[in-house]
Amino acid sequence: MRILITNDDGINAPGLEAMADIAAEVAGPEGEVWVVAPAFEQSGVAHCISYTHPTMIAELAPRRWAAEGSPADCVLAGLSDIMRDAPPDLVLSGVNRGNNAGENVMYSGTVGGAMEAALQGLPAIALSQYLGPGTQGLDDPFEAARVHGPRAIRRLLDNGDWTSGPDFRLFYNVNFPPLAADRVRGMRVGPQGKREGVRFGVAPHVSPSGRRFLWITGGSQQARAGAGSDVELLMDGFVAVTPMRADLTCHASLRSLQEALDEE
Repeated sequence: MRILITNDDGINAPGLEAMADIAAEVAGPEGEVWVVAPAFEQSGVAHCISYTHPTMIAELAPRRWAAEGSPADCVLAGLSDIMRDAPPDLVLSGVNRGNNAGENVMYSGTVGGAMEAALQGLPAIALSQYLGPGTQGLDDPFEAARVHGPRAIRRLLDNGDWTSGPDFRLFYNVNFPPLAADRVRGMRVGPQGKREGVRFGVAPHVSPSGRRFLWITGGSQQARAGAGSDVELLMDGFVAVTPMRADLTCHASLRSLQEALDEE
């Protein structure tokens, strides 16, 4: 198996090392793992692509490339240039430093990388490690992802729905709980949740030179969400798996909205 991996924390991020180990185990001794990751951290860029300026890429080692762009740019570079003559069988994005559950999904460059691969017609999985008090004392905060990641990927490859939908291919968002690997309770499937009262915002600051700057702020990652959601599954100690697709349409509202508009 040929696997392409990317991330949004950057080419030197420890989570990318964990991802490479996971991918190597899944690919097997006869497989190949290719890395195309951002040269610098790209957290929070979501599905951004560098549409208005070029992306410089550099080969750092065999099968290891850095791109001055977003995770989606990296996937495009891998598929359309670096691996053009022998495309990957699977794209993995992560392992992100921090969870990509709940509202975080909408901002996540990790999810954006997997989404771009799915739009290109390839199986793709985003992987993220929730960090918290249960991981602070570990020698490897990505322990849960390292230990449980290969099995989660194999089970999705064997049992996941990779064909549904004529327009937008499914991809999978996998989050590992903030626990040591031996405390993980199993794997559960749940929808994307919404943490109660959590929103992004800004905090103004004035620099020593008198210029005013705004820092983006996030909300508590310990806030609860709906029962059975990805957020709740993680807080209950499970690996949370959510099937996703690049379709923001609220299909449940289409008919009633059309009927309402027709009445006017």
